[in-house]
Amino acid sequence: MHNSFENKRDIPRQTSEGFLKSTNPRNRAWIEVHTKSIELNTFHIKQNLSRNCLLMAVVKADGYGHGAITVAKAALQGGANNLGVATLEEGIELRKAKLMCPILVLGNLINEAELEACLDWDLMPTISNFSEALICQNIALKRDTIFNIHIKVDTGMTRLGCNYSDAKELIQTINSYNNINLQGIYSHLALADNLLSLKTTSVTITQQEKFNSIMNSIPNTNQICFHLANSAGAIRDQSLHYNMVRIGLGIYGYNPIRENESGIKKLKLNPALSVKARITLVRNVDKGIGVSYDHKYVTKRPSRLAVVSIGYADGISRSLSGKICVLCKGHHIPQVGAITMDQLVIDITDFLDVQVGNEVTLLGTDGKNLISPQQWGDINGSIPWEVLCGFKNRLPRVEV
Repeated sequence: MHNSFENKRDIPRQTSEGFLKSTNPRNRAWIEVHTKSIELNTFHIKQNLSRNCLLMAVVKADGYGHGAITVAKAALQGGANNLGVATLEEGIELRKAKLMCPILVLGNLINEAELEACLDWDLMPTISNFSEALICQNIALKRDTIFNIHIKVDTGMTRLGCNYSDAKELIQTINSYNNINLQGIYSHLALADNLLSLKTTSVTITQQEKFNSIMNSIPNTNQICFHLANSAGAIRDQSLHYNMVRIGLGIYGYNPIRENESGIKKLKLNPALSVKARITLVRNVDKGIGVSYDHKYVTKRPSRLAVVSIGYADGISRSLSGKICVLCKGHHIPQVGAITMDQLVIDITDFLDVQVGNEVTLLGTDGKNLISPQQWGDINGSIPWEVLCGFKNRLPRVEV
């Protein structure tokens, strides 16, 4: 009997397409995004800002791994006024989702094609030097329109932004261009999220003094939005608020300033993300059995082990191997052995009610229990921002 190659391929293709359409995103591993938490976190932060201070929700890096469009909509619902992204593509994604609020591209756009696209999509670029400003002027002049921009000044971060010594001349140059509207001037704090110390205080004060000097040199500041504070700066000191603050980590439910620092007002922030996976296998092993690659973990007793369907390809760093716990049915359960690309192993010897198919929480809340990205950061020498941005796209995002 003759079957063509194409016929052999058609049947599984049709079957798999039907399967994919009906697949439960919670079958293997997934991320739950609590949109109400983002909305309420934004609301509570805004309630603590100075009067008339705007709030920019920073949704770069796919909304810190939560999903940029999901976060943007929830933050705007909670009272955010502006959105901040890192790249041109991130800004266009939000415009395609019909989000029409002001959007600032925080990263540098350095050529004419990028800046033309920025104008096309009604995005505001960050300008760091004279050549970028001139490109914007020429683009807008050619189109007989006005290009809204922000400029960034380096007051001590030593990253993006024009040199502090050039800032006043750059502002004067931009103001001399008829087709550029300078909507905002900003800088970025380098140490605001550190524990209070002489160095933290000194550097922050110096940055603020430089920023104030620039602001005071401008004759008419009423039409310009000045912003300096990130989440940590906004929480730490109201004098850093100016016309707007840029809130990233805070809207996702985490205080960037360590809780043991005195004098910091506690906000009602709730984590908006949970990382979860299923137990796919349970096995009993004897004492002295090596587990996972390299057998760096060897059972010290007869053990009951469970395989969880998530690994470093999903964003669970291999450097966390043997150092973290997961939550399941109210239990804190230790992870053992090397975390592999697609699986990790937990020791459920003491938890007889844990079975195949059970849901495991690796990050986030389970009842009254919480595992935070700060805990993971402390374990492997990272920071919460990196942990949150590390979760890969093969993890479905499920809005809760």
